Amino acid sequence: MQTEFQDRLAVITGASSGIGLALCATLLSRGAKVLAMSRTAGELPALKEVYGERLQWCAGDVTCQDDLQQLARRAAVLGPVAWLVPCAGIAQMADSLDMPAFQRQWAVNGAGALNTLAALRGELTSPASVVFVGSFLTGSSFPGLAAYIAGKAALAAQARTLAVEFARYDVRINLVSPGPTATSMWDHLGLSERELDDVADTLAKRLLPGHFLDASAVANVIIFQLSQGARGVYGQDWKVDNGYTLS
Repeated sequence: MQTEFQDRLAVITGASSGIGLALCATLLSRGAKVLAMSRTAGELPALKEVYGERLQWCAGDVTCQDDLQQLARRAAVLGPVAWLVPCAGIAQMADSLDMPAFQRQWAVNGAGALNTLAALRGELTSPASVVFVGSFLTGSSFPGLAAYIAGKAALAAQARTLAVEFARYDVRINLVSPGPTATSMWDHLGLSERELDDVADTLAKRLLPGHFLDASAVANVIIFQLSQGARGVYGQDWKVDNGYTLS
């Protein structure tokens, strides 16, 4: 059965694992074509075996302008682009006044996402939908993650104004902000295994189901935000956090 995604192009960065990979898999299962960008192929080859030419991979880093321009050139050949999700992201524990740590994370989470849109804006069709990936922590505090939270908060502020500016082109811009999600990002925080276990236990106590999200749960909300089902939604930040922010 055909869906609104059939044979239309989505561009996803940070696509080799976690939410980005789950998003690629869901879009492909609904008939979309996907141009995936990531620094390494990760788990994408397994999807390629199933979906063949409907999945194209572009090796690249969102902090590199040349790589983003290469992505745009690939999209111009495959496009037009109906959906764009700059999903690349990193999180690192650091002192709250560690400016190099802020710059490293902003380069990917904030500037990387915005520069991805800047590079692809000329390839977007009309209508199109862009979803940035925020964070459930932007209204909270979490010692050691100030740089990560600040970058995501700044991205959310940018997205609200971008939503107004791009509406004239029939392009909707929104955010989806995941809560604690079982992805490999936790392995790169710089914490010991025991420290990770303690953090996971603390977070799980605030989650209404008592457990972390899986990446596909977040991907499904992003898919709806991309779809015409959300055609009246502009500049909103949807938190998918298993109830964390309610307590």
